[in-house]
Amino acid sequence: MRTPPNERLTPHTADTVMAGTASRPERRCILTGESQPRGALLRLALSPDGVVLPDIRERAPGRGAWIGVSRAELEEALAKGRLKAALSRAFKTGAVTIPENLAQRVEDALVRALLDRLGLELRVGNVLLGTQRILEHARGGAVTLLLHASDASEDGRRKLDQAWRVGREAEGSGERGITLPLDREALSVALGRDNVVHLALGDDAAATRVMTPLARLMQYNGLALPAHHSDAPAAASRDDERLSERETS
Repeated sequence: MRTPPNERLTPHTADTVMAGTASRPERRCILTGESQPRGALLRLALSPDGVVLPDIRERAPGRGAWIGVSRAELEEALAKGRLKAALSRAFKTGAVTIPENLAQRVEDALVRALLDRLGLELRVGNVLLGTQRILEHARGGAVTLLLHASDASEDGRRKLDQAWRVGREAEGSGERGITLPLDREALSVALGRDNVVHLALGDDAAATRVMTPLARLMQYNGLALPAHHSDAPAAASRDDERLSERETS
């Protein structure tokens, strides 16, 4: 996977990304001690044999531990022993086994959550593929969320971004689609289509559902969402919770 040219995540932009979630349930990060909206954190859970694993869907039984740090910060805490100490306190047991590749497991789980959501939206017809088709819908104002593979060409991104701004009557704003931390090969394999370089969603509810795993993945990778998407995770989190309630009922 290649790292896309998005902005680096700063404390200010992290706050902006999660703006509007203050009314949501909060959890405390075991590493920083800071309380944040639940949607901004990741849950870790213990397997029956005491192995710490990511619980991205927050469904594992028992006590959980929450982290709100980037991958680099997680790896540092693991190397210095701070993660194990924090987990032992959180789980109230010394019998905690942390896989050496926990940071990668977390990223893999976040990627899978995003690709699974995109796959679900594709199957029900909510995802637009193909440059020409996306261009037509974007110019007509029928695209809510525009996504690019990390290895999409600059010309291809620029053309679609411009069409999207025209359709949104936002010319001159500099608004752009989101460059994913996934290349075209990863997207093509996951979605079962050839050469997936650009994706778009026109349905507002579908777009907000995609933003939940996307915002988490980008935050973990130390990347910020474009400013005009800063309020999306809040709506996405509420929509995702309603879906989860229906799935478990």
